[in-house]
Amino acid sequence: MTLKEKLETDLSSAMKARDEVRTRTLRMALTAVKNEEVAGKQSRQLSDDDVVKVLTREAKKRREAATAFGDAGREEQAQAERDEGAVLEEYLPAQLGDEDLTALVADAIAETGASGPRAMGQVMKAVNPKVAGRAEGGRVAAEVKRQLAE
Repeated sequence: MTLKEKLETDLSSAMKARDEVRTRTLRMALTAVKNEEVAGKQSRQLSDDDVVKVLTREAKKRREAATAFGDAGREEQAQAERDEGAVLEEYLPAQLGDEDLTALVADAIAETGASGPRAMGQVMKAVNPKVAGRAEGGRVAAEVKRQLAE
């Protein structure tokens, strides 16, 4: 079963269970996936990796919106965004811990022989495929920058 099929099956189950948050979140996720499929000149079927990228993007939007609502004192909306983010997290690969991320970046630096902040792009290029969906780009970039500055 592909990830998209799992989302569709879970949406059906959530609708039957009258789980509003889950239903709303899965509908939004499937809409984002379908929009991605028809984006561009030719429609295409997304692979599971592509669906994970879409879901990661949507989860990031939820985190940012929750922070914005929280900062504005709109706690109810912030909690709704966090709830949606929690549903999306169930479909994403487990996030890397700080130790794992540090080790991956160290390996990439050793592999590329990079040194100094100017080599950041070179290291990011090597580390991104290994991280793919398991850590946010900002976290990865911060760790690369920290290790290259040492």
